[in-house]
Amino acid sequence: MKACATWKARSIAAAMLLLYAIASSAQMPKPTGKLVQLGGHRLHIHCSGKGQPTVVIENGFDEFSFDWVKVQAGVEKFARVCTYDRAGYAWSDPGPLPRTYAQINRDLRNALQKLGEKGPYLLIGHSFGGPVIRNYALTYRNEVAGLIFAESVGDAQRIVMGPKTARIADFAKNQPIPPPHDKMIASDAPQAKPEHDERPEPTIEPPFDRLPPNLQNAHLWALSRPALQNAENSEREWSPEYLAKWVATEQKGSLGDLPIMVLAREKGGYDEGHDLSAAELERLRRQGQADLAALSSHGEFLFVNSGHDIELDAPDVLIDAVHRMVTDWRKRH
Repeated sequence: MKACATWKARSIAAAMLLLYAIASSAQMPKPTGKLVQLGGHRLHIHCSGKGQPTVVIENGFDEFSFDWVKVQAGVEKFARVCTYDRAGYAWSDPGPLPRTYAQINRDLRNALQKLGEKGPYLLIGHSFGGPVIRNYALTYRNEVAGLIFAESVGDAQRIVMGPKTARIADFAKNQPIPPPHDKMIASDAPQAKPEHDERPEPTIEPPFDRLPPNLQNAHLWALSRPALQNAENSEREWSPEYLAKWVATEQKGSLGDLPIMVLAREKGGYDEGHDLSAAELERLRRQGQADLAALSSHGEFLFVNSGHDIELDAPDVLIDAVHRMVTDWRKRH
């Protein structure tokens, strides 16, 4: 009876995912890369170029593999580079829940292995993707050649909520982080988009207007998928649990001598009128970026004339940073 119930649950999950895929495929642009079959869901990855170490890019919220088109075009000239979409993003199917860092890391690692993409990997993490690649390095240290944090979330990162500010880590519920798994179950199926969805229609805002027109259309399509909201809601729920653990203990040197480069915008752009002054918020932001570099004895950071989306505002800076770290790795190996 237990086996029958398990089979029935998986069948229901598969049917729900199929219906969801059909419903969300309207006007779906052609994938730029390959769809890799994992345990009941597919992950979209686009790899190009040749040469080790392989560069792998982890996006922030509301961003997708093709948003890195300028960086990928530059890096592929001297190294293998892979952009991808996390489960629920763009062409990637919804994945197993919850969307913890560990689950995201496992999905990516399995997909790279299935594609035959060989490590070690030079990981780039933008915004939310920063702590995700950090957890990857902590989990699979021997597979990582280095880390580039691009406008990454820091351990004590504060968010502005009207007149108040709060650390992301303060939203932790101190719940145990479940181990990652591969199989999809019925409860992992995405919720349908509400019939009367009051969210505004997505629009192209700077700097995404620098993308080619076809990729701007793809960006709008990807933003409109209900699976994105489901995935991000789960990611937001579990991210504070990791940050709270890191804030609670000394992290300096926790990544040994792993090469780290931190890139952050020159100006945080804070206004007055919050519980902390603009100057204090800026000081904390800069200290948080310096702390990321201090995770390793071989860490450094650079402030960039850019907005939050360095990959579009200052792609050449990112390409140069990758080239430098790839060259240093090759000299050592």
